[in-house]
Amino acid sequence: MDTATSPPTYRDATDADVDGIVALVESAYRGDSSRAGWTTEADILQGQRTDPQGVLEVVEAPDSRLLAVERDGRLVACCQLEHRGAHAYFGMFAVSPALQGAGLGKAIIAEAERRARETWGATEMHMTVISVREDLIAWYERRGYRRTGETTPFPYGDERFGIPQRDDLRFELLVKPLT
Repeated sequence: MDTATSPPTYRDATDADVDGIVALVESAYRGDSSRAGWTTEADILQGQRTDPQGVLEVVEAPDSRLLAVERDGRLVACCQLEHRGAHAYFGMFAVSPALQGAGLGKAIIAEAERRARETWGATEMHMTVISVREDLIAWYERRGYRRTGETTPFPYGDERFGIPQRDDLRFELLVKPLT
C-alpha cells in the first residue's frame, strides 16, 4: 500500500513516543528541514519549538491527550487535545513536511474535533496561532475557525518557545463551534 494514500491511524501517544514527537514537531516548524513544508516558522523563530519535558507533560496530563498519527506504523503527525470545561484546546499540531499539502492535516483536525465532541462533549474548539502566520490562520479559517481578536503576549525571553526574529509576535485565539 502506498504510504502517500494509506489512511492514517490514530492512537494516544505514550512515553515511548516523546522523542519521535519532538523530532516531528521540530521538523514541521523549525530549521531548514521545515522549509520542505508550508508550516515553517523558521523565518520568525529560531531555536526549539518544543522539548521532551513539554511533550511528556502533555502525554501525562489527566485532561489531555496527545494523538499520534501513523501511516504504515510510521509517525507522520500529531496533535494535542485538552479538555477545558465546555471547550477543548487544540495544539501541538504537526504534520511531516513531506506530507503537507495532501489533505492529511484536514483529516487530522476533523478527527480531533470529533474526538473532543464525543469524548468530552466539547461544544467549541480553541487554539492559539502566532498572529503573523496569516497563511496558517487562513487555512484554519477554511476549516471553520474564526479569529477572535483576543491575543496573548509571546513569551519573549523564554527560549523553550524559540528565539524570536521579530518583535511583533503574539498569539491569537481562534475558535470553532463543534455543534
